[in-house]
Amino acid sequence: MSGSSDSNAADVTPAVVARDLVKRYGPVTALSDVSLDIARGEVFGLLGPNGSGKTTFIRMLAGYLAPTRGQLLVCGLDVVRDALPARRRLGYVPEAAPLYGHMRVGEFLEFMGRLRGLAAADLGAAVERVVARLALGDVLRKSTRALSRGYRQRVAIAQALIHDPEIVVLDEPTNGLDPRQIIEVRELVRSLAGHHTVVMSSHILTEVGKTADRVAILLGGRLLGVRAVADTPDLEDWFLSLT
Repeated sequence: MSGSSDSNAADVTPAVVARDLVKRYGPVTALSDVSLDIARGEVFGLLGPNGSGKTTFIRMLAGYLAPTRGQLLVCGLDVVRDALPARRRLGYVPEAAPLYGHMRVGEFLEFMGRLRGLAAADLGAAVERVVARLALGDVLRKSTRALSRGYRQRVAIAQALIHDPEIVVLDEPTNGLDPRQIIEVRELVRSLAGHHTVVMSSHILTEVGKTADRVAILLGGRLLGVRAVADTPDLEDWFLSLT
């Protein structure tokens, strides 16, 4: 009975918890006392203009930056104290996702799977899964440098999903894409919800409004508010009222 109770309790633990999070670069404060919870299985949008602190938060979440003060937990794991176990629960796509241009798509995904610690026996099935999910079959043998911007973004998202992480972190995922590619990425992100928690940043209000379950607005490193999209009839009016 106690095992069942512990399992149920774990199910409601937030995927991400930030408490009084501060990041300073010398005299510049990039994030100031940010506190928020992100629920398991939701799509959570970070909205704000360039320089608002979105990418700083995401890089701390992904383990690339350490907080100056405060605490950041990923699936209950501290991103500083439990850095490696926390990173294993994340898949991360930075805004300018680097791909190894000399590798073919299939080779790159296998390489990233090995880096993520996948066993050799599981690697082929994992690659097949993300190739099908991202519709990459037609470019599997192409070098990553030969891909269009849209396909490069698909491959970047595929590598983030290769180890089936609990949390997928996307920094400006539609930046530089054409309208059709934006719609495809939006639909993909929505399809990830439930099985994964998705944390995405954007400076485009309409994209966040059409994709996220909840939205946090950041400005000048400060968290101005968090709301459910369904409870916000006019996201633009709310944004303007805070900023």
